[in-house]
Amino acid sequence: MVERTPRNAAEPADGLDEARLIEDSGAAERVGRIAAPVLRDLGYRLVRAKISSGSTATVQIMAERPDGAMSIEDCERASQALSPVFDVDEPVSQAYRLEISSPGIDRPLTRESDFARAIGCEARVEMAAPIDGRKRFRGRLISVASGPDGPAARMALAADDGGESEVELPIRAMAEARLVLTDELIRAALRREKAALKEARRAPGGKTRPAPRRKTNEPKAAARGAAKTPLGPDQGD
Repeated sequence: MVERTPRNAAEPADGLDEARLIEDSGAAERVGRIAAPVLRDLGYRLVRAKISSGSTATVQIMAERPDGAMSIEDCERASQALSPVFDVDEPVSQAYRLEISSPGIDRPLTRESDFARAIGCEARVEMAAPIDGRKRFRGRLISVASGPDGPAARMALAADDGGESEVELPIRAMAEARLVLTDELIRAALRREKAALKEARRAPGGKTRPAPRRKTNEPKAAARGAAKTPLGPDQGD
């Protein structure tokens, strides 16, 4: 039997240098390799890089501080640093728009600490290869533990009889994982936001940061070659 070392939400493995266990693929992987060290120097870490095709391609960079925060000012700072780097080392061959965003409430989970923070929340997971003939799972995250294949997430899945069954999924074997936007998740995010504002008022000077911007349907960034406008911290796909 392999001895397991459980983690809980109060003990996340934070840090700028914590590796992503679920990485991007294809052209997005190259974009991430360019963006990650630039973000690292600014005190941020890459969450995900994504390229969306269309009449004008979109290069989306999700980033955050190690504690999961990412303000509008942080997005602007990251955009200003990444734009000239991408102008020199073209991430895509065609014209593109650059979008910088925070992970948002229903965020992707890419690091072990992401899963640890999300314990108790509902998540949707797609495996790179089937496990017991199944690739897609949706359920409540119970714990994160070190197993024979590295960190693994244990999930409680709803059963047909109204009960629950449990499954353990190696994080490195996941193709994608993200939180499900539920009322409970929104309430938790609002509580964190309220606590952060309260803490900011206690700081010297009593100044507070602007509240996170909500999702909108407005254009998120200008085409390459024009002024680039970053996303708000809760704007993602």
